[in-house]
Amino acid sequence: MIRITLPDGAVREYEAGVSALDIAKSISDGLARKVLAAEVDGEVVDAFRPIEKDASLKLLTWDDKGGKSTFWHSSAHLMAEAIEDIFPGTKFGIGPAIETGFYYDIDLGDRSITEEDLQKIEKKVKELANQKERYTRTQVSKADAIQYFTDKGDQYKLELIEGLEDGKITFYQQGSFTDLCRGPHIPHTGFIKAVKLTNIAGAYWRGNEKNKMLTRIYGVTFPAQKELDDYLVLMEEAKKRDHRKLGRELDLFTFSEKVGSGLPLWLPKGAMLRERLQQFLQKIQLDGGYLPVVTPHIGSKQLYITSGHWEKYGADSFRPITTPQEGEEFMLKPMNCPHHCEIYKSSPHSYKELPLRYAEFGTVYRYEQSGELHGLTRVRGFTQDDAHLFCRPDQVKDEFKKVIDLVMHVFSSLDFHNYTAQVSLRDKENRAKYIGTDENWDIAENAIREAAAEKGLVTVEEYGEAAFYGPKLDFMVKDALGRSWQLGTIQVDYNLPERFELEYVDSDNSRKRPVMIHRAPFGSLERFIAVLLEHCAGKLPLWLAPVQVKILPISDKFSAYAHEIAGMMKGKDLRAEVDDRNEKIGKKIRDTELEKVPYMLVIGEKEMNEQTVAVRRQGKGDLGSQSLPEFMDTIIKEVLEKTVQREQEPA
Repeated sequence: MIRITLPDGAVREYEAGVSALDIAKSISDGLARKVLAAEVDGEVVDAFRPIEKDASLKLLTWDDKGGKSTFWHSSAHLMAEAIEDIFPGTKFGIGPAIETGFYYDIDLGDRSITEEDLQKIEKKVKELANQKERYTRTQVSKADAIQYFTDKGDQYKLELIEGLEDGKITFYQQGSFTDLCRGPHIPHTGFIKAVKLTNIAGAYWRGNEKNKMLTRIYGVTFPAQKELDDYLVLMEEAKKRDHRKLGRELDLFTFSEKVGSGLPLWLPKGAMLRERLQQFLQKIQLDGGYLPVVTPHIGSKQLYITSGHWEKYGADSFRPITTPQEGEEFMLKPMNCPHHCEIYKSSPHSYKELPLRYAEFGTVYRYEQSGELHGLTRVRGFTQDDAHLFCRPDQVKDEFKKVIDLVMHVFSSLDFHNYTAQVSLRDKENRAKYIGTDENWDIAENAIREAAAEKGLVTVEEYGEAAFYGPKLDFMVKDALGRSWQLGTIQVDYNLPERFELEYVDSDNSRKRPVMIHRAPFGSLERFIAVLLEHCAGKLPLWLAPVQVKILPISDKFSAYAHEIAGMMKGKDLRAEVDDRNEKIGKKIRDTELEKVPYMLVIGEKEMNEQTVAVRRQGKGDLGSQSLPEFMDTIIKEVLEKTVQREQEPA
């Protein structure tokens, strides 16, 4: 008999070899009908896999992240079966679940997929799903796996098999389709009730531009048609909020192939938005005892060898820059932290000085494959709101808690109230991914857990998501459409101080290593602005809007008064523009609505004679007549309070 511990702490005994599905049936037939997979001792596995020893068990349904991921991974296999049925001889790359849905990379030879083909594949997926074919797992030898895919003529699977260990290779089969796969999978295809293939794209095999371009087919599935219908409505709303579209419409940023892919160019209004965000955070940082620093855009290759970044990321970085001096190599800066370590090291420090908090809006450069670039969310050059705190070990938890407070203040000021704190930990089974001692890792991980608990954060733990030098607390923020984004991050690091031999003199005159905390509330300005634009549908809060007030004279007769008002507002540090085009007032109002300017002031005979303004609020219409001092007092107060005009969520 084995003992199974359930999430509520209850312990049940079963015969060895029992499956999670059997356990679900012993609890309730209704529960068993919902189980998609199981989490056994923290690992997501097939619900039908035998459990041979004492274990903790969580049954995963559609409501669980692991359940959805398994559902979509199984859907990728089902789509592959449909593709193979319609296009015999197709060769298959990889088909993982992604955050929402799945994709499969395929090689169709000389053929190409059309929108009409997608409809055929969808129809076939539904047909196969209705057959309720079981997903069957089989362990195979490496020799047999090679033989199978050699006979099938699938070189991509053969290449994947090369890197696998004999004795750890598994196949999964449903219906007529067999795939090389670690799993897990749902019990049978009948759980899949609704499908939509959403996109066709190109993807280099294994992400290498030197390899063949494969066809990537994206899709999403659900256990009920209504959920798919709701999702498609949400996606239509997401298209309207796409930050790339809004960036063009609002004249915020652009890209140029001559400058280079993934390198955004900020237009005047976008630059103003960036500056406001920087000024906002800089004030908070100065009040919190942070010291501003500035570091160069390049650094010696040796700097990144010392930090470990070259070893971990050198192959994916921009190539080293050589100089006329033989043997001298530099790199575009991929991280700010090594530079800040050198600033710390430039002078001796006493325990009384700590913590030292260095802050910089530092632009860094990381090479992304061209196919992975996406607007401002995946770029090759971006600016981090970076800071590095050097503190004594006894100060780590308090400093970490202060940073949590700072991050939450930033989020609340920008109407991000729905977020989860993810404790990102190392994968203990893949020790080679990380630097530093297990002892320091344990100390750092526990410090994060304790700080998050004391601040009352709702946390989830994710193994394998830590940085190579230390664990971190990542803030997963949900936007107005319910999509999750990783924005702010805080990391504890015992390793870089060791690598850079950083020291302080303690109270007993001994030399000690400081602990380093990395933090970036925005993450990067580019990604944060992209998420913010989509969250508020481009209707930025008044304090951030590049143009806060547009003044609309009804005719040329009132232009002078309009410009006089604009000058008075600029004198109060309000951002105002005059639209004195020779257009009808209705068109001016419509155009200003499209520009998403928060306030409009309509100026005519009555307003000029009475020294008033007719006020309109973006999305709310006419607010009536006010005196200019009254109006300016209102919006100055709104700016100071950072009042957020919340965008109504889509139904």
